[in-house]
Amino acid sequence: MIYLIIITLYNVFLSKIMIDNKIENNWFESWFDSPFYHKLYYQRDFSEAELFIRNLHKFLKLKENLKVLDLACGKGRHALNLSQLGLSVTGLDIAPNSIDEAKKLENQNLSFDVHDMREVYKSSKFDVIFNLFTSFGYFDDDSDNIRVLNAVNSMLTEKGILVIDFLNARKVIKTLVKKEQKTIDDTCFYLERSYTGSHIIKTINFEDKEQVFNFTERVQAIHYEDFIAMFQQTGFKLIKSFGDYHLNEFNPENSNRLILIAQKI
Repeated sequence: MIYLIIITLYNVFLSKIMIDNKIENNWFESWFDSPFYHKLYYQRDFSEAELFIRNLHKFLKLKENLKVLDLACGKGRHALNLSQLGLSVTGLDIAPNSIDEAKKLENQNLSFDVHDMREVYKSSKFDVIFNLFTSFGYFDDDSDNIRVLNAVNSMLTEKGILVIDFLNARKVIKTLVKKEQKTIDDTCFYLERSYTGSHIIKTINFEDKEQVFNFTERVQAIHYEDFIAMFQQTGFKLIKSFGDYHLNEFNPENSNRLILIAQKI
C-alpha cells in the first residue's frame, strides 16, 4: 500500500515537471496570447512598421497580387501594410487572441489564421514569406528552427523569397539593460534581462488586481553566421543583409537589427 502511494506521488511529481518544462519551453504561447503582452509593448511604432514594409517592397520590387505570408504576424500591423501595397496577404500566428484582433483588419487581400510556424500551412504556396520583429528563435531545441525553415521552404514557390527581421544578438548582449521598471497606466512591470550563453532572457513580473504574474521571454542568441549555416542546411541562399529598417548595411557591432533576405534554391 505504502509502495503504491509512493509510486503515485512520484508520477504526479514527474508530470508536474513535464508540464512546467512544456510551459517554459512554449513560453510564447501563453505570453503572446496575454493582454499584458500588448499592454507592455503598446508603444510599438506603426509608422516605423510602414516605413520598413515600404522599403522592403521597393527593394524586392514586389508586383501587385503576389501571394505573401506574414509568419508570426501578431495583431497584423505588417500584414496590413503589405495588403495596402496591393499584395495578397495571409497572416499566421500561434496566439488566438492576437489573431482575433487581426481578423478585424481582414479585407479581400488580407486574411488571418492561427498556426504554428513549425508546420506547413494547408499546403499553401507563397512568393514571399516575411518573419518580422524578432519572431524566430523562440525554441530551446535548434531542430525546431530547422523545422521552421524547412516548412517555409516547402511553402515558397520556385526561387521564392524569405525575409527575416531579427535582433542583432551581438549588440543586444553588449548593451543589455539588466533591470528596468516600466509603469503603463496602472500596471508596474519589473523587467530583468540576462544572457545565458545561448539565450537572451527577459523576465516580466507585475501585479494586477492583487494577482501576481510572472512571464519569461526566451530568444536564442542567433548570429549572422548561424543563420547562414541554417540556410545552407534548409535550401536557401543569402541575397542581402541589412542592419536597420532604413535598409542600411549590416554591421555586427553597431546595427540595431539583423535583416536577412534569402532565396529558395
